Amino acid sequence: MQGMMKAKKFEINTPLPGLRLRGKLMGLSEPRIMGILNATPDSFFAASRVQSHNDALKQAEQMLEAGADILDLGAYSTRPGAAEISVEEEGARLFDLVEKISQTFPEAVLSIDTFRSEIAREALLRGAHIVNDISGATDDPAILQVAAEFDVPFILMHKKGTPSTMQQNPHYEDVLAEVFSYFSSQIEKARGAGVKQIVLDPGFGFGKNTEHNYTLMRHLDYFHSLGLPILVGISRKGMIWRNLGINADEALNGTTVLHTLSLLKGSQILRVHDVKEAVEVQRIMEFYSP
Repeated sequence: MQGMMKAKKFEINTPLPGLRLRGKLMGLSEPRIMGILNATPDSFFAASRVQSHNDALKQAEQMLEAGADILDLGAYSTRPGAAEISVEEEGARLFDLVEKISQTFPEAVLSIDTFRSEIAREALLRGAHIVNDISGATDDPAILQVAAEFDVPFILMHKKGTPSTMQQNPHYEDVLAEVFSYFSSQIEKARGAGVKQIVLDPGFGFGKNTEHNYTLMRHLDYFHSLGLPILVGISRKGMIWRNLGINADEALNGTTVLHTLSLLKGSQILRVHDVKEAVEVQRIMEFYSP
């Protein structure tokens, strides 16, 4: 691999910050599980889609009962090749859903999966607690001001290109170095805008081929040197099923393997479709850890 940054394991000398949510601290000394709820008709994993508010409430209840610490609500599919939708359509799919879940499950922590500042603002007003931006504030920098104004955690993800084009021959001279440099730059911008709580997401599958994805997974602990929590979203993605000759519906076992490796590499949050199985990984790791 050309120019691959020499990676080593970095030890964290101070405890990672927890997430301040509604005046309470969600500690990160043990991994947290984020369940995915998609208010979209075309997300890559059909079982994650909800077609009505009643379906969404049932799925939210199931995830919370299974042990989800956070629910991540999205209304704009970002799968490879996904079509763009308007701000109005995204809001129409999302806003009432956020409000209903917030009212029905007042103790639930809700994350909003959007890269648009106006969507993030309205969702936070309706009861959300976290902003999860696949663009890391590169598509709409004003989203940083929204996160700062509401003093909520901001999940800063790396991607290369747009969902419609990002998997068309992605190229890096050194994927590890480039993602690290991107994080460093965007963290500085976020802090400059007043964002106090930042979570990093390497963006598996977002403008990365199989080799890029597994390089990031092998060296995930390299990013600990930035001193921020790491979220991993690899659930049922192509980096699993393409290599196995299966499809996303059959990729739970491979997902579980990569979730285990992610926790061994020190990730703090797993973003998942299958909460029960991810919680089982979490619990096993508690027994495994010294």
